[in-house]
Amino acid sequence: MSVVDPKALEKAFAEAKANSKPRNFTQSMELIVNLKGINMKSPESRINEAVPLPNTSGKPVKICVIADGDLIFKAKEAGADTVLTKADLEKLAGDKKSAKKLANSHDFFVARADLMPLIGRILGPILGPRGKMPEPIPPTADVKPIIDRLRKSVRIRTRDQPVVKCRIGVETMSDSALAENAMAVLSAIEKKFSLKQHLDSIYVKTTMGPPVEVEVD
Repeated sequence: MSVVDPKALEKAFAEAKANSKPRNFTQSMELIVNLKGINMKSPESRINEAVPLPNTSGKPVKICVIADGDLIFKAKEAGADTVLTKADLEKLAGDKKSAKKLANSHDFFVARADLMPLIGRILGPILGPRGKMPEPIPPTADVKPIIDRLRKSVRIRTRDQPVVKCRIGVETMSDSALAENAMAVLSAIEKKFSLKQHLDSIYVKTTMGPPVEVEVD
């Protein structure tokens, strides 16, 4: 990807850390990618995907598996944070408060494919707007590698503006590790849109610090 040099990202991360006042907590490092020349009214122009990062994001990633049959036990063995059965799902039908709490407390959802219509009815109105609809898998799928992949992933998403904003690490990580994570996100965007044509600007920042622009070719 010639438009962005990893060294320029490293330099920007170093500057963002230097410009940020010390806080009594570990700040996240954020990546903001502004795109241009994209019709956001077209559903094809939307991005909503899990991008595996080469390094940790510095934040625990919580995963919920909605399962039935053997997949319930497989998901528990694979270390899913929450496993919901079909019966658990049906109980949520009349409990909007619990459904919202579930949606807000988990980063990713995985579900048996044949449960997706029921999930759509019960959780769709809550998970859909958050961009968290489950990744459907077959009943016989090996769920462990899926959970392991999502543990290392970050969600990138565009809404009504052509902007991708995501957390890609924490300020205690090295500039090179942060740059590697940023390059993974940029590569995922590149698969959807040519950055040579559609990249407007890139910024990085700490949670509470000022944004620093990344030099691009």
